[in-house]
Amino acid sequence: MRFQSWECQYSTSAGTDVIDITGDVAAKVREAGIGTGQVLISVPGSTASITTIEYESGVVRDLVEALERIAPASIPYRHDARWGDGNGYAHVRAALLGPSVVVPISGGRLVLGTWQQLVLLDFDNRPRQRRIFLQVLGI
Repeated sequence: MRFQSWECQYSTSAGTDVIDITGDVAAKVREAGIGTGQVLISVPGSTASITTIEYESGVVRDLVEALERIAPASIPYRHDARWGDGNGYAHVRAALLGPSVVVPISGGRLVLGTWQQLVLLDFDNRPRQRRIFLQVLGI
C-alpha cells in the first residue's frame, strides 16, 4: 500500500465561484503512480465545498441558482447578526454540500462518469486563496 499527499491552491472570487479541478487531481493521481485505490479531495474551511457535477455552463449556473433558492444570500442569518461578516449563507451552502469527496482509482485513472468533473465551490462573500488537499492511497 502506498500513500501520497499534496496541497493545491486556487484563487477564487466573491460569491459562488465554481472551479473545475478535475485535471489537477488527475495529474496528481498519475504522478502518484497508483493503479488501484482512491483519492480524497478536501477543502478546509466552512465556506467552501468539493463535489462533482457536469462542468458545463448551463448546469453550473443551475447549481448556483438552486443554492441561491435553498440558502439565499439576501435573507438574515444568525451568524451575520453575531459576527457581522455577511457570509452566513456561505456557511449554510458549504454545510449542505460538504468539504470533501473520495473518488476511486482504477487503471491509474479517476473513476468518473463521462460528463462528471470534480469542482471546488467557494461561497464566501470575498475573494479567497483556497487550499485543496489531495490524499492518494492504493497499490
